[in-house]
Amino acid sequence: MVDKEGREIREPVSRREFLVKTATSMVLGAVTLGALSRTPAYAGDKAAVPAAGSNSRATAVKEWPVNGDWENKIRRLEQDLERALGKPVEQRKWGMVIDLRRCVGCRACTVACKAENHLPPGVVYRPVMEEERGTYPEVQRRFLPRPCMHCEKPPCVAVCPVKATYKRPDGIVAIDYNRCIGCRYCLAACPYGARSFDSGRFYTQDTPLLEPYESEPALEYGKQWPRQKGRSPIGNARKCTFCLHRLQTGQLPACVTTCLGGATCFGDLNDPRSMVREWLAREGLMRLKEELGTKPQVYYLT
Repeated sequence: MVDKEGREIREPVSRREFLVKTATSMVLGAVTLGALSRTPAYAGDKAAVPAAGSNSRATAVKEWPVNGDWENKIRRLEQDLERALGKPVEQRKWGMVIDLRRCVGCRACTVACKAENHLPPGVVYRPVMEEERGTYPEVQRRFLPRPCMHCEKPPCVAVCPVKATYKRPDGIVAIDYNRCIGCRYCLAACPYGARSFDSGRFYTQDTPLLEPYESEPALEYGKQWPRQKGRSPIGNARKCTFCLHRLQTGQLPACVTTCLGGATCFGDLNDPRSMVREWLAREGLMRLKEELGTKPQVYYLT
């Protein structure tokens, strides 16, 4: 529609429509910029790096897909998971590799984890940290997802006075909510800040109606944990479990299946045929605070 002078007249939009369009543009822009600034992250992409001397951004996008063959990657991880579940639990060793070159900071993993585990205010299992590198105007931002490290030598286990925190045979560091007394020693002992305390808050507690979905039970450790005052997990320490309840039913962790950039790889570190072992063989591998000797089972590609 135009006015008498030929100028375009835009139709008014609702606040909701404006926010949806803005959010969509931000996510697409972040994904596109991420694709332009990185090289292929794993051989399964079969993507070519733009030719030397080429300055064409269009060429870079065409030759390096944002997600690569994302669906095939998920299928491969599911096959690895099925093979691992066919072994005795003590023969598995769950681990994760996160490719920081693929992470675009969208925080889809954080939101998916919150929804999957029905996490209340103040409890976050997979935050995404940010850092700025370089000197203006040559600066870059890097995003670092930080789940529980599921250390081989976890400091949190040693300090628990009631043995509520323990290490499973498959390498997952778990919490027995029925034993936890909420002393929070483990929160202080964890060098990665990977533990939270559930103080019993709700997002809608100060509104006229406490929304029913906030009282829905979490399914952690294969059990139902309704959020009721005086009952676990309220008053307990809480942390990432690698979505153990999903693994037990043959499903990948929620953060893996929702990663827009395909940056998270998960599987059995004892399986030489698994994709996670392939990622471990790549250059640029590192772990957080290795000097502490905790031996985290979450690795990063830089």
